[in-house]
Amino acid sequence: VVDEQANSNSLKEELKQREQGLRKAEQEMDSLSFRNQQLAKRVELLQEELLASEAKGKKTKNKVDSPSQSSYQTQSVFDEDLQKKIQENERLHIQFYEADEMHRQQEQQLRDKLEQLEKDAEQHQTVVDNLTSKYMDTIEKLQSDKARLEIKAQTLERESKECRLRTEECQQQLRKYQTELSSQLKHNSSVIQEKVPFNDTKYDDYNSLNVPPHNRRHQLKARDAAGQAVSFVQDLVSALLNFHSYTEQRVHIYPLDSSIESISALNQKFSQYLHENAAYVRPLEDGLLQLHQSITEDTVTVLETVGQLQDFSKSFSTYTSFLQKILPYQLKSLEEECDIPLCTAPLNAKNRELQNDMKTFTAVFEKLQNYINLLALPSESCTLVQNFSAVFTQLSACLHGLHDTTKELSKHYSQKVTLEQELPTVTQKLRTTNECLLSSLASLTNSTGKIATFFSNNLDFFASSAGYGPRAGAGNLNPQQAESMLSNKKKASTYILTIRRTRPESVPYTEALTNRRILTSSTESREGLMQQVQQSQEKIARLEQEKEHWLLEAQLGRVRLEKESQRIAELETGSLTLACTDPETEDRSGREESQSTSATFGPLYPLSVVQVGDEESREHLIKTHYMARVAELTTQLQMSDSKAVHFHAECRALAKRLTIAEKSRETLTDDVKHANQNITRLQDELSTTKRSYEDQLSMMSDHLCSMNETLSKQREEIDTLKLGNKGNSKKNKGR
Repeated sequence: VVDEQANSNSLKEELKQREQGLRKAEQEMDSLSFRNQQLAKRVELLQEELLASEAKGKKTKNKVDSPSQSSYQTQSVFDEDLQKKIQENERLHIQFYEADEMHRQQEQQLRDKLEQLEKDAEQHQTVVDNLTSKYMDTIEKLQSDKARLEIKAQTLERESKECRLRTEECQQQLRKYQTELSSQLKHNSSVIQEKVPFNDTKYDDYNSLNVPPHNRRHQLKARDAAGQAVSFVQDLVSALLNFHSYTEQRVHIYPLDSSIESISALNQKFSQYLHENAAYVRPLEDGLLQLHQSITEDTVTVLETVGQLQDFSKSFSTYTSFLQKILPYQLKSLEEECDIPLCTAPLNAKNRELQNDMKTFTAVFEKLQNYINLLALPSESCTLVQNFSAVFTQLSACLHGLHDTTKELSKHYSQKVTLEQELPTVTQKLRTTNECLLSSLASLTNSTGKIATFFSNNLDFFASSAGYGPRAGAGNLNPQQAESMLSNKKKASTYILTIRRTRPESVPYTEALTNRRILTSSTESREGLMQQVQQSQEKIARLEQEKEHWLLEAQLGRVRLEKESQRIAELETGSLTLACTDPETEDRSGREESQSTSATFGPLYPLSVVQVGDEESREHLIKTHYMARVAELTTQLQMSDSKAVHFHAECRALAKRLTIAEKSRETLTDDVKHANQNITRLQDELSTTKRSYEDQLSMMSDHLCSMNETLSKQREEIDTLKLGNKGNSKKNKGR
């Protein structure tokens, strides 16, 4: 970019120089045109003078017989001068035309070059802008990476410090354990030397008489692995059954349809063998299922004691021999498909590839049979336990090879089916059969892949030692030792069952402590509540007594109020002579008053009735009081619940607002960051524009200076031309 900018600057300077030269040429052209006009005028004047002189000569021809010698010389001078001026005019015209053409060409070239340079400058500017944006993004990314790495370095330093502290603690513990273990080792070695007279694990013959341990975890793992293997083999068996069945169906359809015409004897025999595939494939599933059922927690599962593995090996050998038996017929059937007239060259090549795939498929099953037979051999054979890991490894590799073979077989068969779809004689029945056959091959590929993956994942478990065998790891476990171990295990379990007694149900100690704590707290609270109830009952009784007392007082006050009101009424209505009435009237009035008083206080005397009504009213009042209290408490509870729900909703709303505020803060920080970036970018653009404007102003000032110089030169030339023109005009006038 810098080189191109320098080139553009140099080209701009060259363009300035060319423009200056162009201006000079234009000035010269103007001066030449001016001189040409002067010469043309001069020629016209000379021609007019010539015509005038010729006319005068004709007039004076008759008068004068021959011209004078002086006029003839003058005419010859004028003719020569005119001829020279004409030639000079032609030469100037030619030079002017050539200079004009050259100027036009140079101007066009310079304009084209200027446009190209402007395009290049724009392209370079876009590249520069892209690079600056890219570099800015890279710088920001590097800065963020730097910050992240600094944080990571700080965390790693902190972790390293913690690890150093842990290592120091671990080293201290290691020293402590080493000292403890060394002391224990010395003690145990001294005890063994002093107390153990005979070590039966030292010799294999004696060690074989010891009862081997029982590994229950290994049994559970083996049963789980066998269950998974059964499910995978079931999928494999169903895929093989479908493959053989659909192959038989295809043989009856292609290349000859058995419903229309009879197929060849070879295909008939091949179809007969394929029809018997279930008798060879089903025993694989049954044998492995029996093997899975034989593995329990109470058995010993190792290769030396599993007899059902031999049955599975026999079933696998039978199926392998079945594959070997049908392989030649399958190859011949594919050759018959190649021999038909409609078989194209690509289809023939695919049939050859399928022949190779079927050979490889049968060979892989033969290898699997050999490895399974090796694993099924009893412990007395030549196969050692040390070789089992190698056998399992080779078996895993062979299973992966089977998966690859089925994958290739499925791929080639799908390509063959695609080519067969293009044939004109393909029927719908053949298409359906091909689709079913492809689906069976896909399921076969899937099941073999699952089996290979399962075996690879559990290869360490299969190849590792089961943990069975004599003590101290010397020797191998034989079936007699396994039987003795299982019999002793059964005897021990029966003995434990006979001596087992049902223990009485008891509560755990921690639960008993918690129950006792709850019981003591409940009894204390019950006693306190009883005291509170007693006090409240006494208070209620006292309040009831006071209530009855104040009820009686209220009734007496009501009676007195009525009596006083009657007396006031009598005093207002009676006459003023009541004071001087006889004693009889007073006694009568006193008796009437007493009777009225007794009549008034009559309902108060039967105490039993009053007490019964008081008890009922008291119960009613207590009931209403407690109902009102319960209603008040329920309203308070509802209010508190509503307040709690309201506060919970407010807390959730505040949490949401807090999250929204955090997000808005992050967005605002990002906006501020972008704004700062835009500010820096605009400042850079402002500085660049300032610089460019300053450069343009300087260029314009230089251009103005050069224009002023050219104007001054042109003025000088014009002055000189004017002076020259005046001198020529004076000469012409003098002539």
